[in-house]
Amino acid sequence: MKIGSSDISAAYIGSTAINKVYIGSTEVWSSFTGLLDIYTGAAAAYSLRLLRAAYTGSAIRVRRASDNTEQNIGFVDNELDTTTLASFCSGTNGFVTTWYDQSGNGYNATEATAANQPQIVSSGSVLDDVTLLDAGDKLVLNSTINSSELSVFAVLNPASGGMLVNNGLTSYLWYRDGFSVRWRTSVGNININASPTFGSVSIDSWIYDGTTGTVYQNGNSISSGAVSGNIGTKGIGDISTIDNLVNGYREIVIYPSDQSSNRAGIETNMNNFYTIY
Repeated sequence: MKIGSSDISAAYIGSTAINKVYIGSTEVWSSFTGLLDIYTGAAAAYSLRLLRAAYTGSAIRVRRASDNTEQNIGFVDNELDTTTLASFCSGTNGFVTTWYDQSGNGYNATEATAANQPQIVSSGSVLDDVTLLDAGDKLVLNSTINSSELSVFAVLNPASGGMLVNNGLTSYLWYRDGFSVRWRTSVGNININASPTFGSVSIDSWIYDGTTGTVYQNGNSISSGAVSGNIGTKGIGDISTIDNLVNGYREIVIYPSDQSSNRAGIETNMNNFYTIY
């Protein structure tokens, strides 16, 4: 919104700052600045909160188990519209059929098979995570992201299995058997020792600069080692023959670049919202 030719960066009633301005019921201005507005260049981004001011789409598309009807669920006050979601799935379970990409690049993650859809509502109660209940639960990107550098930032509840996997096992990132990190790239497998914490929500970051792969959990480096080749990202969860289960996700942001210089800022932004550590 402008006054004359000047953009409005802040608005007040008296000395009280206001976050939104409406004309009737139409929002015409917001002070909101999302993670993707600050740290630009993401290839894909999935979240249960709004990540970009210009994004006007939904957060997720949900199938309710009672009659298999599907509905898009958006945001209220920049967070998942849990009121509408709970009403839509009243008394039944709800499963995510699509997690929409907020980056603007259209990498929506979907799953058509009901048995493999992650859960978001249990008996009418909205869950905190997009929850993978069983091996095989997944959401598949509509196109593969391949890059010689890759940075992935996620708010998740990791089990002893993996995180992001490329279809066909061409390349993937995952926690292997709870004790190491496996980077499978276009030139093969690389395992590096790690000491991740499983079974509770954490902010995990995977950064590959084309030479070295480093994994962080809650701001601390837990593993690092030599890696080479391109890494391709095709899906969230188990889209291979490997049981690489993660208990649940709240947010995943993927950059086709080395984001080492922005890592701490991105993690802080996530932690300020989710209060993980």
